[in-house]
Parts: sequence; C-alpha cells; structure tokens
Amino acid sequence: MSAMFRITLPDGSVREVAPGTTPADVAAAIGPGLAKAALAARIDGQVRDLNRPFEGDTNLALVTAKDEADALELVRHDLAHVMAEAVQHLFPGTQITFGPATDDGFYYDFAPKDRPFTEEDLPAIEAEMCRIIAKNEPFTREVWTREQLIETWTQQGETFKAEWAAELPDNEELTIYRQGAWLDMCRGPHMASTGKLDPQAFKLTRVSGAYWRGDQKNAMLSRIYGTGWLNKKQLDQHLFMLEEAAKRDHRKIGQEMDLFHLQSEAQGSVFWHPKGFILWRQLEAYMRRRLDAADYAEVKTPQLMDAKQWEQSGHWGKYRENMFVVPDEVPNTEDEGAVLSGEGDLMALKPMNCPAHVLIFKQGIKSYRDLPIRMAEFGCCHRNEPHGALHGIMRVRQFTQDDAHIFVREDQLVDEVRKFCELLDSVYKHLGFDSYAIKLALRPEKRFGSEEMWDWAEQSLRDAVAATGRDTPEYGWEELPGEGAFYAPKLEFHLTDAIGRTWQVGTIQTDTVLPERLDASYVGEDGNRHRPIMLHRAILGTFERFIGILIEHHAGRFPLWLSPVQAVVATIVSDADGYAEQVAATLRKAGIRVETDLRNEKINYKVREHSVAKVPVLLVVGKREAEEGKLAVRRLGSQAQQIVTVDEVVAMLREEATPPDLR
Repeated sequence: MSAMFRITLPDGSVREVAPGTTPADVAAAIGPGLAKAALAARIDGQVRDLNRPFEGDTNLALVTAKDEADALELVRHDLAHVMAEAVQHLFPGTQITFGPATDDGFYYDFAPKDRPFTEEDLPAIEAEMCRIIAKNEPFTREVWTREQLIETWTQQGETFKAEWAAELPDNEELTIYRQGAWLDMCRGPHMASTGKLDPQAFKLTRVSGAYWRGDQKNAMLSRIYGTGWLNKKQLDQHLFMLEEAAKRDHRKIGQEMDLFHLQSEAQGSVFWHPKGFILWRQLEAYMRRRLDAADYAEVKTPQLMDAKQWEQSGHWGKYRENMFVVPDEVPNTEDEGAVLSGEGDLMALKPMNCPAHVLIFKQGIKSYRDLPIRMAEFGCCHRNEPHGALHGIMRVRQFTQDDAHIFVREDQLVDEVRKFCELLDSVYKHLGFDSYAIKLALRPEKRFGSEEMWDWAEQSLRDAVAATGRDTPEYGWEELPGEGAFYAPKLEFHLTDAIGRTWQVGTIQTDTVLPERLDASYVGEDGNRHRPIMLHRAILGTFERFIGILIEHHAGRFPLWLSPVQAVVATIVSDADGYAEQVAATLRKAGIRVETDLRNEKINYKVREHSVAKVPVLLVVGKREAEEGKLAVRRLGSQAQQIVTVDEVVAMLREEATPPDLR
C-alpha cells in the first residue's frame, strides 16, 4: 500500500490522503459549500489547479472569490483561453499566439486568415464566449514533450506556436490545457471548468495591432482586449470608471481649457499655452514656498554634461539608450562628404539631476556640522522614450522634475525621511489628495553595494515611516521585494484619485553608491573624511505628469487658487460693458485672475462655453446689475445664482483664491 500524504490546512489541522487525491477532493470532504466555492488551490504558496493531484506532503489553502487577487488572475486567464477558442470557431484558419491576463482583464494576439479583426467583430465573439462558458467544459492539464508540441502545431497550421515550441528547453516540464476539444500550450493554472466564469462579468473592449514577439520586423497580428471580473457588479463599476476616466482625460480637458497642446514637430514635449502656464506657475510657486519653509536651497544645473561624468556616476551603462547624446564639438562640414559621425568626445542632455547636485556638494570642504544639506531643483530633463510609450503630458521626453537631494550623516537619516514624509503629506492634502499608500521597494536582483548596506538602508526607511505612524494598513503600507532602484531601496507614494485610480508620484531613496562613485565626502567630528548618504526625493515627480493627474483628479474643476482663470465677468447687454470692466479691474486689484466676456452673444451661450472651459465663477451683469452696483454669481456645476455687491464678491473669492499655505 502506498504511503499516505499529510495535507496541512491553514488552521493547522492535518488530513492524510491517498496518492491521486486532489485539492477538489479535500474541499468536497470538508463540505459542499467549500467544494462549490473553491476555484483553485494554493500548494506550498503556489497557485495550482483544483484537480491536479497532490505530489507529497504539503500545505494547502483553497482559493475562493474572497482571495480576490488570485481569483481575478484565474478568471482573466480562463477568459483569454475562452476568447481564443471563440475566435478560432468563428474565424476558421485564424492562428493563435499568446493570451495573458492583465491588471484589469486579458488580451490575445491572433494571426487572422483573411483580414485584421475590427471592433465590429467583438459582439459576435462575446456571444460565442458565452456559449462556451455555458457548455461548462473542464480545463484539463497534460504534460507533453517538445516534439509533441511541434508536431501538433505544425499539423494544425499554427506556425507561430510551432516556432515558439521549437525554442523551448528540453529539460522543462511542458504543459497544455484543454477545454473540450480546444487546446493551447500554457503553464496554468486554470479553474475547474469554463462554467466557473460569470458570462455577465466580462466585456471585450478594443482591437489593436501588435507585432509577433514585439518586434516590428515580424508579422503584424490582431490583438483583442477584454476586461474580466468576478461578477457583474465589479464589471459595471469598472466600466463606469472607464467612462468617467474618458470624461476626465487630461488631453481632452486640456484642449477645452486651452491649457496646452502636443504636435509631431516636438514629439514628447509640451507646448504650454498662457492658461496652462499660469497653472504651472501657481504649482511651482506653491512648491517653492514649501521648500523654502523646509530649509531647502534651490540650485540650477546644466542641461548638457560630459559623457565621462555619466560613466563615472554609473548612469551611462544603465540609461545610455534613453539619453539624447550629441558630439562635444560639431565637425567642420564645409568639405564635401563630411558627416556628423558622433565620434570623439560626447555630451548628453541630462536624464536626471543627481550627479550635478553631487558636483555642487563637492565645491568646498563640507563639515559634519553642515549636514543635512537640502538641495532642490526644478530641473528640466530629457529621456528618449519610444514614440509608442508617449502619452499626452503623462509620459513625455522633456520634463521638469520637482527634484531634491538631501545629504545627511547616518544618524540624521531617519529624522530626515520622517520630515520628508510629513511635508509630502501636507502637500498632497493641499492639492486635494487625501488618500495615498506608502510602499517600500526592496533590493533588486541586479544592484550596487554590499548586503550590509542594503540591510541598513531598508531598515532605516522602515524606521522613518514607523516614526510618522504611517506604517499601517490605513496608509496602504506594503513592502515590494525586488522593486528598488539599482543603487538603493526607496519609499514610493501612490496617490488615489477621485475615481479610485492609483498613481505613483512621490519617492525617497537612500543612496550610498553615488557619493562613493563621485567621491563626495565631508569632514567628520573625528577629523576624517566620511561619505554622506544621499537621499533622492520628489513629491510631485514631474510637473507635466502631476498636472495631468491634477486635471483628471479634479476633472478640470481646480480649487480656486489653482484655476488659471478664477472668474469671468459676462455681460447680458452691451450697456453693461463699462460696468463689467470696472468690476474686473476691482477684482484684479484684489488679486483675482479675472477675464471679461463682452461678446454680442446670448448669456446662455456664454454660460455653456465657460462651463466647458471649467471657469469656477461666472459673474453675470446686465443693465439692472450695472444700475444697482451688483452681480449675479454662478458657480461651476450649479444652476443657482446669488445676487451680491462687488465688495461681497471680493470678500467671497479672496480667501479661496489664496494658496492654502498662505491662509
């Protein structure tokens, strides 16, 4: 008789089972409710199929819908397979390639036989997917050899799959999954059957082109995207968020408010219009006041630096392909045939500010008494992002960082990080973000520095967050193994916006590597040279991206102090033009950014146009208001209006128009 396997459950209880027993059998033995709810099994921490037999003594936890992250991954992976089967059934001759789960759904890349897929094909594919789900076909796992895979894909005319299978290693366990007669090569895991999917909890969303294996030299494929959830309520919430996100798109609102534009003549750089630059200046002035109050010294460093400097700092090897590089001296091109070869000494536009700040630190002898030194710069940087990665003002090639570096002694580090966390918290709240998460990104696989340095740096950041009381679930405290920078661990600050999306913006990183590489030092109390610790920190990240986030978070309805135009005085009749100009002059004198609208248009047209432009306050004046010295006040988004005097309007708006740090 074969030896029994010992299966340890989360509550510590142990069950002995015979070889061949599956997690589904254990779930059924515990109770029918659990058997129905179980979606997969976590075996010694690894998610596996419910029907895959145990291979020895193990720890078992059954995955249900309550384990949302694991459950969603399973659902989305299953939906990708179901979609691929549906497409091949509806469009015979279509080849499959790959179909992974994503953060909010799934996609699959196809090679259609006759024509690329379009969004008009999606309803029919959705209907076929529902039919497959209703069949409740079991997902079954099989182990194959590489030769079996190549032979099968070749016989079925799946040239892409055959190519991929031919490159798989001989010594790796290769698996396929079937759902009925359809199969694909896949590592799994999957749920027990297609019937575990909710046919009302998915939607196909769009179609795009994609190159085979991501290489533009290869064949163009059709990629179909979908979103998948555990139930209809989650799907509806997600679709509502997508709809709301489309309304809040910073590119759309930026055009409506006349803030900025982008065009091909300057790929990845922003053309800021007057109103957009007012918003920028208000944000910059606010940040400058906050940094001044926190004892930062502002500096300005060169755009171009010698490549040797980037080699010494270590950035040349890490970021070279994303840097804009130019020759140090342009060759004489008067002779025919002369070219700009790029040979010889090279310069590069800075992709970050940190090496330049170290060079400022090194000017003159620094004492331990001088530390901490807080060095800030609104530094314009350039990174050669691929065209396909650019997105509005959220991801650009030219950007301005809200950047600073703090040079500290070891005994000062925890307190400096604590002070930074408190400053960041205050800034986010002033800008309308009450919710954010703090995450600690730990050492990556490829890194500089000793293990002892990493141990100390990571623990110092933990201690600093603990000192603020923010290392709690309330602040989304989480540790992220392997996600630190190559030179240092870092704290990341993830904002949550008005519709629940998260944005990683703020960061602070400890760094002992760059001061070492660039030979930065200070004279210690013992009279010897010591290396400072360098804290790389940002609150907004970049101005461009943060303004994009602000636009979408507020849907363009900025707090009055940030609004490029705070009020518009609009006339009903031309007889009120003179009075409107007087009102505007009074408001400007009080510090309100105000415009007049004296056009010969109906007032309803003016109200609608200024609402689209997200003007916070509309002051309407007609003949009666001019005679009585009053105004009709309309707030953005409200149908109500209030009749007040000019002095009352000034008193009403002055405090709102004052930045929160000056109130």
